[in-house]
Amino acid sequence: MIKRYWIILILMFPLSVFSETGKPGYVPPAPAISTESTLQMMGGLLLVLVVIGGISWLLKRFSLIPTTATGKLKVVAATGVGQRERVVIVEIDNTWLVLGVAPGRVNTLHTLDKPAADIGDKTQNPPPVETFATQLNESIHKNNA
Repeated sequence: MIKRYWIILILMFPLSVFSETGKPGYVPPAPAISTESTLQMMGGLLLVLVVIGGISWLLKRFSLIPTTATGKLKVVAATGVGQRERVVIVEIDNTWLVLGVAPGRVNTLHTLDKPAADIGDKTQNPPPVETFATQLNESIHKNNA
């Protein structure tokens, strides 16, 4: 009978009294998404966009992007002769115009007939194109012979 009273007394006594409490110096970890990390991510994205914009401006500024000719007007060659001045050769039908281009002005410097064998024009008599497969077969046969 006394055993029953002990069991009832033990079951009524809260066991949480014996549990270990939290350490007083415990600091929970920082959240994964915080204001600082978000600002750092947005700053990196902004930096990447500025770099892309700067590279595209440089390519446009120094005419490093080749343009395709459409219609009857085609720029054959261009070169800078000053900070803002350029000499440009423009093809219109079978005539080449040598133009001096400056801010706000375009002057005709010379007029030429289009050369018969235009070296820069790749549409006339294109060179034969060998495929990778034929080049590979030729190199294999050379090594075997």
